[in-house]
Amino acid sequence: QVKLEESGGGMVQPGGSLSLSCRISEGTVISYSMGWFRRAPGMDREFVAAVRRSGGVTHYADSVKGRFGIFRGNVKNTVDLQMYILTNEDTAVYYCAATPGDPSSDAGKYEYWGQGTQVTVSS
Repeated sequence: QVKLEESGGGMVQPGGSLSLSCRISEGTVISYSMGWFRRAPGMDREFVAAVRRSGGVTHYADSVKGRFGIFRGNVKNTVDLQMYILTNEDTAVYYCAATPGDPSSDAGKYEYWGQGTQVTVSS
């Protein structure tokens, strides 16, 4: 059973940066396409970023393009989300997800999910 565990959430001021990490156990990160999603209060879950299992091709939501970066740490078996120039609109619970298939912005394509980590952007 693949398990995902997020870490690195917290509170940051607008304009600041934060890095999230998702560790995969009972599996290897190179075997799965990995995605990050988020759910803001009162909102639906939305796609943030994804990285393909082979080749490392990345995809980003327009709202985070140029500010966020998704990286695979093959040695540590993690996928990290580095977030810069954060705004209040980035406040959400962030989830990582894994699929043996192609990366997708559709949450329904992912089979495995972490429990989520809270990111709060506030002055």
